[in-house]
Amino acid sequence: MPPSPLPLHRAAGAMRALASRGLRATWLGIGPMSDTVIEAALRLAGERRFPLLFIASRNQVDSAEFGSGYVRGWDQAAFAAAVRGMAGRLGFDGLCYLCRDHGGPWQRDRERGDRLPAGEAMEIAGRSLEADLEAGFDLLHVDPTKDPHAGETVPLDTVLRRTVDLVARAEDTRRRRGLPEVAYEVGTEETSGGLTSEEAFAGFAERLAGALGARGLPPPAYIVGQTGTLTRLTENVGRFSPAAARRLSAIALRHGMGLKEHNGDYLPDATLALHPGLGVAAVNVAPEFGVAETAAWLALAEAEDGLAAQGLVARPSSLAEALRAGSVRSERWRKWMTGDDVRRPVEDVLGDARLSDLIARVGGHYAFDLPEVRARREALEANLGACGLRPRRFVVDALKRSMGRYVDCLNLEGVTDLVRAECGAA
Repeated sequence: MPPSPLPLHRAAGAMRALASRGLRATWLGIGPMSDTVIEAALRLAGERRFPLLFIASRNQVDSAEFGSGYVRGWDQAAFAAAVRGMAGRLGFDGLCYLCRDHGGPWQRDRERGDRLPAGEAMEIAGRSLEADLEAGFDLLHVDPTKDPHAGETVPLDTVLRRTVDLVARAEDTRRRRGLPEVAYEVGTEETSGGLTSEEAFAGFAERLAGALGARGLPPPAYIVGQTGTLTRLTENVGRFSPAAARRLSAIALRHGMGLKEHNGDYLPDATLALHPGLGVAAVNVAPEFGVAETAAWLALAEAEDGLAAQGLVARPSSLAEALRAGSVRSERWRKWMTGDDVRRPVEDVLGDARLSDLIARVGGHYAFDLPEVRARREALEANLGACGLRPRRFVVDALKRSMGRYVDCLNLEGVTDLVRAECGAA
């Protein structure tokens, strides 16, 4: 699959034009938690004809000089090659966009933990965004709203200045190297960004549009707003506000942008179905799909144990055990936990069967590419394959079911062809 012939900023503009004539849909940003998630998304998007946004965080995919990412150890070029290669093998002919999620300073856990100086953090962020451009990313989320030196909230003047500086650096690089135009996303759902009130959101949108225009920089395609969503464990513990979503959407539209909602995981169908009518342009979902994949692998591990009990598998893989240990030792699960469990030592957690099982289900995707886990997954696939089963297809289908409810609720089916028609693209 070559880069999409329809740039994302044009496709997003076409969607706004369709919405003005009464056809509304909310696009879905999918976290590329694994190569299996990517396969499932490509298959589903090909079947149901909706545009794909793969939203890769810097922890998931990043330059080798900054440690690559936990998903297959990919840097940007490897991630892009993997998506395009899989799309080609599947015969995918839809719209597929590679997107940077939360690109900016201190957006890697290690950078915040090391409390890097501002100048160094900004330089790293700029080089990471340049690598995104070189790899052919279609959208860059510029998010300088984390700062371990700023206290609880980063001042909006600082957020504004850093946003403009990073967009300017990306655009200068893109133009000098003759790279295609890209779309931009700005803002954050995090309270540290200081953008949670509607007044702050409106002021930021207006000031940012003016600052970018004054420097001859393109307006963003999306701006992130806080609609009340918040993901913890395997539920959305926030309180989605339809009124806030509607007002923020209107503010974004006044500046030629679409409202992007983050943390859309686990929202009920009725709430998701509100999104197109409220004018929410796009919603990001990531952890939910990692949890769905983990649940599928654990179900297969249970089936493998059942077959072993019947003498049909000689050496079970013990995948569940490896996932549990790898997930807990990653410590990445702490961001999704609540209460005192957040601070419990690893060895203490490993000794708590209830908690370690929960962590394996919530954070299993962080361990998928550990050598021990991958080896045991391969053993499981071989064991079940010898019994006539198709384990990878089982996992892909589970993921498609998880993603499919978003396609239904967000009115996405067929949108690829409508957007292409609107743009006059084949």
